[in-house]
Amino acid sequence: MKSKNYRWRILTFLFFATTINYIDRQVIGILKPFIEKDPSIGFSEADYGYIVSAFQITYAIGLLLTGRFLDKFGTRIGYFWAVLVWSLAAIFHAMATGFKSFALARAALGLGESANFPASVKTVAEWFPKKERAFAIGLFNSGSTIGAIAAPIIVSAITISLGWRWAFIITGSFGFVWIAFWLAFYKSPLTHPKITPEELAFINQDDSDIVEDRNLRWSELLKYKQTYAICLTRFISDWVWGFFLFWIPDFLNKTQGINLSALVLPLIIIYSVSSLGGISGGWVSSKLIQSGKSINFSRKLSIFIYALLVLPLMLLSFVDNLWMAVLLIALACAGHQGWASNLFSVISDIYPKKAVASMMGLSGFIGAIGAALSASFIGLFLQATNSYYYIFVLVSFIYLINWLIIKILIPTIKPIQV
Repeated sequence: MKSKNYRWRILTFLFFATTINYIDRQVIGILKPFIEKDPSIGFSEADYGYIVSAFQITYAIGLLLTGRFLDKFGTRIGYFWAVLVWSLAAIFHAMATGFKSFALARAALGLGESANFPASVKTVAEWFPKKERAFAIGLFNSGSTIGAIAAPIIVSAITISLGWRWAFIITGSFGFVWIAFWLAFYKSPLTHPKITPEELAFINQDDSDIVEDRNLRWSELLKYKQTYAICLTRFISDWVWGFFLFWIPDFLNKTQGINLSALVLPLIIIYSVSSLGGISGGWVSSKLIQSGKSINFSRKLSIFIYALLVLPLMLLSFVDNLWMAVLLIALACAGHQGWASNLFSVISDIYPKKAVASMMGLSGFIGAIGAALSASFIGLFLQATNSYYYIFVLVSFIYLINWLIIKILIPTIKPIQV
């Protein structure tokens, strides 16, 4: 069948949007050691923590709004507006003159970027059957790590050549190119001219498992203990990936004494390994399902395996060798991404397709609240102690705690009865 694999081509849109999303959000983390030394801009550790919190707060608010918007109007319209808003906000960073304007720019960026994952997971739920979703999510989610890999290369080159303000302008412009392709080529499976009836039937093979495919209000979502389990895991762990993005460059700079250009290779290695973690996490889960294992067994085993990869991070503060430090951070990032691929798949396994974006938005809102609180705390903690030790110990155990929460509160991963 010529169009049998057309659904996989749809992932290219999600992959590149996620890549751009993470390039735009990571620029400030890469430039932090550079900007804070600029006498016209410089901010303290606490100021930086508040700037990151500004992003997380509006990201949280945006998740509540965009999830409902996407379920009502669809991903074609929702994704367009999201990328437009965050691209303009990314460029606005170049006009910042101090703490307040940076915080405003980050707040606008968080609002726009909040739609990325609800839109992408909703699109995967619409285009892929359950047995392929974890792998598909792992593939598009690898854009977050590819973006993290590309960002230091692009940002350092632009900053060295043109200055840090141009780094925000040029990277912020990438979204406009994506918008042009998205509006020109993307349609839903039911209206796409190149999809065949056979492929559409393959995509919708799980629909018989769903009693009713409809949107759910937040009050309805909160009737299910699965909702509380997913929201709790995101509350205690969503901040970790932001910590890796926004503070690891600074950690390596201060503990290993490497400058902006020397950061590029370590960050490439860290985020390349984390990308493999996200893809392999989805692949392991999908492969287990295809081999005959239940969705419940496959998702939970995969989450447990990738939780183990994060445990060695507790040793990071005792490591003096740069490349050993890079290895421990890379494994932890891979563990996070493997966990994310499977958790996002669990959402699509449990909730009706028309409610996936709303559930992603609700759980993402809770996760972003945790991230906002932790960002301010980390900034204040580092300013007071100048030590990352206890933060690394906390991170190392979080994903095993997540596995226990899911195992206890969601005894069986299966569609809810709505």
